[in-house]
Amino acid sequence: MGPEALAQVLRPLRGMFPPERFPRLLVGLEVSDDAAVYKVSDDVAVINTLDFFTPVVDDPYDYGAIAAANAMSDVYAMGGEVVLALNICGFPPDLGSEIVAEILRGGAETVREAGGALAGGHTVEDPEPKYGLAVMGMVHPERILTKGGARPGDILALTKPLGVGIITTAAKADAADPADVAGAIVSMKRLNRDAARLAQEAGVHACTDITGFALLGHALEMAERSGVRLRFDFERLPFLDGATRYAEGWLFPGGTCRNESYFGPRVEFSAGIPQEIKQLLFTPETSGGLLLALPPASAEAAVMAFSAAGHGFWIVGSAMDGEGIRIA
Repeated sequence: MGPEALAQVLRPLRGMFPPERFPRLLVGLEVSDDAAVYKVSDDVAVINTLDFFTPVVDDPYDYGAIAAANAMSDVYAMGGEVVLALNICGFPPDLGSEIVAEILRGGAETVREAGGALAGGHTVEDPEPKYGLAVMGMVHPERILTKGGARPGDILALTKPLGVGIITTAAKADAADPADVAGAIVSMKRLNRDAARLAQEAGVHACTDITGFALLGHALEMAERSGVRLRFDFERLPFLDGATRYAEGWLFPGGTCRNESYFGPRVEFSAGIPQEIKQLLFTPETSGGLLLALPPASAEAAVMAFSAAGHGFWIVGSAMDGEGIRIA
């Protein structure tokens, strides 16, 4: 579902669960963040989220692993740790049991890598395969990360390169270099667990993960929740090998146009940025990295900490007074 349609169907639900009636619901529909957060005690809050989708790659194990990493990402974007997951499955009745087993194994092993337990799930018949997880995480109520904490002067950083959406779309059209697809798979399977931990240690002010609404959609949500304007340096944005080449061939998925239509009016581009690159920044990502707003004083230490951990970290812009987004 595109962002405009999603906003319309959720609008009647907002206001049904007001804070005065549900004081322990720390993050819900009222603030619309990456996951729901419910306070259990002074020391423990529960993070709940779910996500599932159709195959983005051919290998069933990789598909399961990517879907699991993507579903758990919202827990990390909220500053938590994964503790429990349940499978969400829709499979055609004629899909071989060995294929289904590999999808589930990919998901289960990724949950185990995250330190969580897979404890069951629900399966229905569906003509098109769908797989994902319902995930529960834990976080201290005072260490919750949200989209709404960015401050003027903060630096903006990404923890994974962009481009998996257009690479997987090109692969579906048999137009992608296998080496580019392999690089995208490695990126999608990588958990955001270490990135979230390192961001916490750096004193991060705001955080979100880059998924279906693309870099610009999720960044705009951060800008609006924080009451700031975000400026991205186009030359500093990292892309996976092949991403810009497939953009030049206009191999964009349908979600690109939906994102551009909804978010585009609030985004400004400097003259000279190619049209296909503009489109690429509206292209949905799967299991993308984290977008972080960090105090500038912690930038050098963050660069060193991410480097020491062998993790990507690109400073790509800054927050300032104002509203909306500018790509310069």
